[in-house]
Amino acid sequence: MAITNTWSVSDMQHTDSDGGVFLVYWSMVAASDGTPSYTATEGGKLRCEYDASSPSFIPYADLTEADVLGWVYASLVEGDETPEEAKLRVEADRTAKVQKQIDAAATTASGVPW
Repeated sequence: MAITNTWSVSDMQHTDSDGGVFLVYWSMVAASDGTPSYTATEGGKLRCEYDASSPSFIPYADLTEADVLGWVYASLVEGDETPEEAKLRVEADRTAKVQKQIDAAATTASGVPW
């Protein structure tokens, strides 16, 4: 059974005057294919501070989901991790949870012996 990890941004709050984003709602779902499907989710909200005068500032209207997910990955960093390593750590954790569900289901059965 394959397990797919899907990151998404479901909502953002921003300031109309300068397009600065100050709150991001995100999630990551690890899901197995097949029937039944098993899932494990990670998610939350990211409070953002921005400087509209910074050369790296991207106004709300110009943002892509990839831009915002980059902020999310950076917010998940622990210790000396890079944002990509933090992303992979979360994916590995949720994938392991799905695999545990799959393994548990494979060792149980229902029905009658006759």
